[in-house]
Formats: sequence, C-alpha cells, structure tokens
Amino acid sequence: MVSPWLTIVGIGEDGLDGLSAASRDAISRAAVVAGAPRHLALVGKTSARQLEWPVPFADGVEQVLALRGQLVVALASGNPFWFGAGAVLVQRLVPEEWVAYPSPSSFSFAVSRLGWRMEDVVCLGLHASPLTRLRPHLCANARLILTLCDSGAVRDLMGLLTELGFGPSRLWIMAALGGPREKIRCIHACDEPRSKIGTPVLAAIEVAGSGAALAHCAGLADDVFEHDGQITKRPVRALTISALAPKTGELLWDIGAGSGSVAIEWLLAHRSMRAIAIEADAGRAARLVRNAAALGADRLILQHGTAPDVLTGLPLPDAVFIGGGCDQSMLEALWRILPTGARLVANSVTLETEILLLHWHGKVGGSLLRIELADAQPLGSKRGWRSAMPIVQWSVVR
Repeated sequence: MVSPWLTIVGIGEDGLDGLSAASRDAISRAAVVAGAPRHLALVGKTSARQLEWPVPFADGVEQVLALRGQLVVALASGNPFWFGAGAVLVQRLVPEEWVAYPSPSSFSFAVSRLGWRMEDVVCLGLHASPLTRLRPHLCANARLILTLCDSGAVRDLMGLLTELGFGPSRLWIMAALGGPREKIRCIHACDEPRSKIGTPVLAAIEVAGSGAALAHCAGLADDVFEHDGQITKRPVRALTISALAPKTGELLWDIGAGSGSVAIEWLLAHRSMRAIAIEADAGRAARLVRNAAALGADRLILQHGTAPDVLTGLPLPDAVFIGGGCDQSMLEALWRILPTGARLVANSVTLETEILLLHWHGKVGGSLLRIELADAQPLGSKRGWRSAMPIVQWSVVR
C-alpha cells in the first residue's frame, strides 16, 4: 500500500474558516502548499513552503509531481473535480497516492443565491474555453451558469448573447461567492456594460429573446452552416447520423468533411464526443473550423490532407463517415486499419460509387439504403415535386 502524499483541498472565498477539520489538518502537516496566488492568500502564512502555481498550468502539474514523497497540499477552487484542477492532477497518479477534500463549488453557491434547482441548470466552465460553447444550450427559458475569467469576458458574453438575438436575457454577474467580498449584480445582456466586478466571476443566465435555438436532434437546418453547396443536406444528414449511431465518448472520422456538418452534429450529440475532420481543400477546411467554432463544437480536430494518406497515426475511431472521395483504395485501407466493432457509413451520389458500395455490400455485408427525396417547388402558378438526386447509403460494422 502507498500512503497518500498529495492532498487536494478545495477552498472557498471564506478561506480557512470554511474548511473541514481534515483539510485544515492536511495544511498544517504539509511540507509544501501549492496554489494560485489567490488561494495562497486565502490560506495565509503556514509552516509549509508555499509554491505559487505558474502559467501555463501544465508546468505547475510537473512541479507538484516532482515533489512525490513529500507531504504536499494542492489548493483548488471549491470542488476540484468540477471544471477544476483535480482531474488533471491525478491523471498520472495511482489512487493510493492522493486524497481530496472538496468544498462547495461556486455553482452550488450560485443556485443557492438564486433559488434555482441544480438539476435543471446547465453548468459550463468557460474560464479557459471559448464562449461559443454555450451556443447549443441557448433557448428560451433555459438556465445556465458559466465560470468566466474576468470582467472582460462578461462584456464579451453580453455582446455574444445580443448578437445571437438573446439580448433580453437576464444575467446575474457574481463575484467571490461565499466570502466577504461577494457581489451580485443583475442586468440584461443588451445593457451597457458596467464597471469591473472582481474575481472569481460567474454569470448565471436566464435565456430570453428571439434568437434561433439549435435543435437537440440530428438534422440541423442547412443554413446554420457556412458552406459552398458541398454539404450533406439536412434529411440525409439526419439519416447519416442515425446510421453512425453516436454513443457517449466515441470518436468519429469524417472523411471528405466539406462544411463539417456531420462531424459537428456528432459532437453536439454529447459534450464527451470527439471528432476528426479530414479535408483536403484548404478553403473548405477553414470553413469547417469556422462552423465548429460558431456552433459550440470547437473541439473538432482538423486533419488537412487526403485520405487514406493522412490517416496513419490518428487515434482509431469508433465510427467513420465517408462524405467525399470514396474509392476502392480508401475502402481497402479503412478495412485494414479499422478496429473490430467500428461502424462505417458511406454515401454515394454517382453510379460509379454506387457500384463500388454494391460490391462491398456483397463482399462484407452491412445495410444498403436508397434515399430518394423530393421538394415542393413552384411550377407555373402552381406547385410540383422536384426530385433530388438519389443517394445510396452503405453502413456496416467492421
């Protein structure tokens, strides 16, 4: 058995007074106390050596791990494992090496001040992430709580909400919750930004306005995406996502990604989803990155180049979609490298590719689907059906 040498202590704005007896005891026995300057100030002077956490954050992790064998306390805000440093610190440790004592999180303080049900609130850690990650959650009457880095981020948040049509949303800007410096200010997103409020800062949002909410299902409207016409259209995209069958935490390869619509909808299925978009055209590659950022799916990874050449070295996927460039050599390469159980979906609009998919269906099985769609279009003074080109979809499990 290994005795814990690292204690992760979640500390609030009330400092030592708000800590449990176990947390205070760990600090009193520590040889080293590590934390951000704000956290060290909350603890005050101790007999331990104080290690100020450096920037970038990863450098501090290395410094703490180098102290293995000494009694070390790492300070973090509130609950260290809710958008905090705790999970990062313990990634390279065995469970017996560490112990953690959390305090109430800033999210807990926020809902307690507002009387909101925690289970009905979307909580996002955006103090080190793009504000656009809140985009999938913006719809009338939704309640969100975000961690933000500073007052500048508050102004940016107000501007983004107003730009997206959610200017009437009520915002509670909260700073230093749970301590003597606590401040709460209620405004509307469309108001003129006021003076700085202090740190650490949270924003609680009660969403209102006429902005367009993103549907929580496959098949977003085509005009949500910036594209040059090369896009998997809405009905076909919905069928494609269904065939890909995204599951929590899985990785998608989107080959010939175009606008990135399939990969982005895959990512929007759950915040744990991962996707790599493979695109050879530089203009489309830049466009899909913009789409991902605008729709809150900025964790999309771009692999610029042509498949299968650029697939070597990529983490193996759980699912693959071929949206463009499907040929015999690509299917052969994928069949060699895909792990057992991986799902492959390919769409075809040309006779040549359709013949190829028919051949592979006969060779390895799977499911073939012919998709024929028609839209109502003006026909003189009346309306008629205009058929789109049929699409053949092959889906198979490796």
